[in-house]
Amino acid sequence: MDLFDDAASPVRPPLAARMRPTSLDQVVGQQSLIGPGGVLRQAIQDGWVSSLILHGPAGSGKSTLARIIARASGMSFVEFSATSSGVKEIREAADHARNERKLYGRGTVVFCDEIHRLNKGQQDAFLPFVEDGVFALIGATTENPYFEINAPLLSRCLVARLEPLSDEDLLQLIERALTDEERGLGDRPIDLRPEARAVLVRAANGDARRALGALEQAAFLAPYDSEGTAIIDAEVATQATQQRLVLYDKSGQAHYNVISAYIKSIRGSDPDAAVFWLGYMLEAGEDPRFIARRMVIAAAEDIGNADPMGLVLAVAAAHAVELCGMPEAQIPLAQATVYLACTEKSNRAYLAVADARAAAREGGPLKVPPHLMDIRHEAQRREGLGVGYKYPHDFDGAFCAQQYLPDTLVDRRFYRPSDRGREKALRERIQRIWGERYRD
Repeated sequence: MDLFDDAASPVRPPLAARMRPTSLDQVVGQQSLIGPGGVLRQAIQDGWVSSLILHGPAGSGKSTLARIIARASGMSFVEFSATSSGVKEIREAADHARNERKLYGRGTVVFCDEIHRLNKGQQDAFLPFVEDGVFALIGATTENPYFEINAPLLSRCLVARLEPLSDEDLLQLIERALTDEERGLGDRPIDLRPEARAVLVRAANGDARRALGALEQAAFLAPYDSEGTAIIDAEVATQATQQRLVLYDKSGQAHYNVISAYIKSIRGSDPDAAVFWLGYMLEAGEDPRFIARRMVIAAAEDIGNADPMGLVLAVAAAHAVELCGMPEAQIPLAQATVYLACTEKSNRAYLAVADARAAAREGGPLKVPPHLMDIRHEAQRREGLGVGYKYPHDFDGAFCAQQYLPDTLVDRRFYRPSDRGREKALRERIQRIWGERYRD
């Protein structure tokens, strides 16, 4: 007897696999896509299945939805591994799709989980088959597809955003699993206490697979009362999760969402929120050097010349991170974070360089005014280059009015200083020396 023979060793699939929906009506959440009038439901009902990118967090139902789309449309379903398959397997999938259409008159869905892991060559290999309609490609990704998927392939796919499941959705899934006698846990008495439900929902953080996995583990760990009922209380539920409630993927979308919240809290002058998101990232194991780099950028972009010390302190904190390492590095990071959140804000330098770059692109090749040109030979001077330049230090206040911009941009303003913090003094000086040019 083969020890690993399926018939000899029936292994019951995990609860999440057993409870996987098989129709759109069984799917919990994502009502904007698959509810009454939802775009995907309507497309399936109309018999139109296009190539599709399903973008959403783990456990939101991407792979389940792909299978349901194929089943509901009467299409063959082929799974493609983004990590272990290559161009050869893509061509084999195309051959399979052609045979399915020729022999059975049905289309094929090629499903690629974690499609963002495909390299450029693999993505390009999909393109002609998608263009010609040989098969419908459904890709699933937790990453932003507009960053991770080649533009030519992305342009030929509908992008559908899946949201994390709500607490109500997760509670519905848990209740369904508790009462389903065939696929779920309904074949035995279980008392899931309200406080335990809250623990499971919180730990799942919108992930159906995590919620059902924790429920199954809790049911295994639960003690029985005198009547044979498994009692799942908060303690058992907490033990079943056995994970930090800080859910954070350093290489995934959460990474970008949390750092975005951190930067926006600094920009919004909320020190409590800024230091919270800092602590959240550190607790989740984020690289403190990454945080420091983003802090330096924020100091220049959002504080700027309203408080030049902001950049000085941010750079010092970044240096301290390299010098001290964790856990001590959290202290200068916190100091700088709080300071940047509390101090005056100005993005005028950031706006100025963005506007200047736009002007450079729009204006094409621009000539440097002759009096500003670098003169290395007397022959250049005889041609009129470098003539007329006024050395500011030869004048009172080390200033003299002269043209520094190209002729076509001579009246263009790029830097518009604010009236906040130290930048107010800069504004007053340039208004004083330049007069009307810097009068807003």
